[in-house]
Amino acid sequence: MTAATTPKDPKAPPLPFGSITAARVGASFLGIAETTGGMGILLGRCLARLVRGRFDGQELWKNLYKMAVKSLPIVVVTAVFTGAIMVIQAAVIVKRYNAESMIGGGAGFGTLREIAPLLTALMMSGRVGANNTAELGTMVVTEQLDALRVLAIDAISFLILPRFIAITLTLFMMTLFADAIALVGAAYTAQGLLKVDPQTFFNGLTTGIFNLGFGDVANGLFKSFLFGLLIALASCYFGLATKGGAPGVGRAVNAQVVASAAGVFVIDYLVSFLLG
Repeated sequence: MTAATTPKDPKAPPLPFGSITAARVGASFLGIAETTGGMGILLGRCLARLVRGRFDGQELWKNLYKMAVKSLPIVVVTAVFTGAIMVIQAAVIVKRYNAESMIGGGAGFGTLREIAPLLTALMMSGRVGANNTAELGTMVVTEQLDALRVLAIDAISFLILPRFIAITLTLFMMTLFADAIALVGAAYTAQGLLKVDPQTFFNGLTTGIFNLGFGDVANGLFKSFLFGLLIALASCYFGLATKGGAPGVGRAVNAQVVASAAGVFVIDYLVSFLLG
């Protein structure tokens, strides 16, 4: 038996714990670097085709309907309860200091700048991003993308870029809806819990110490745009990188959800830190 095929000696001492930990950490960093690089390359390919207008318009409209229009009911429900929760959490402080006139500004500040974009992104990641990854992954393992290449059809222009645009626009538009609906839900929750008139609630958005303006709305919308880019890239990348049949599709969906959620929180922190 040659040295290359000699089995490991069972009596050999195990590797030090530190070596195993270092190997795992290194492998994790390499995996993150590979994923980040792959997503960057995919973004470059999408942008190159977008600049030249090379994408399927019919596929774009189909995905916008599937991702945006069909997501509206769940976004409405999420936004209503988001606004209600913001008021419930603030109600204790408001009652303690008899500051009912400030409930609108307090709830609106957190909703517009943080909670509505964040929860909408997580909802879209679970519904739209996971579905997109599963569809693309199934196409990969059933060799449908190979069939497109045989027919000389650019898969990026025909499949990926329309989905990339649709997810980004969907999250941006859904955040607009979520902002408006969450404020309405907050206003009527404040009326029911604190006996605050809706007009007083909405006046509190632009008066007092909060004095919310277009910049606060733009802050949340800018975050939603970046969240949309991330979810679109992650869902398309993990879908295209699927391997291993049906179990591989499940692993790709799981990886997409985890990567998107982690990335959303990282981007949220960076934008909040840099823009305030």
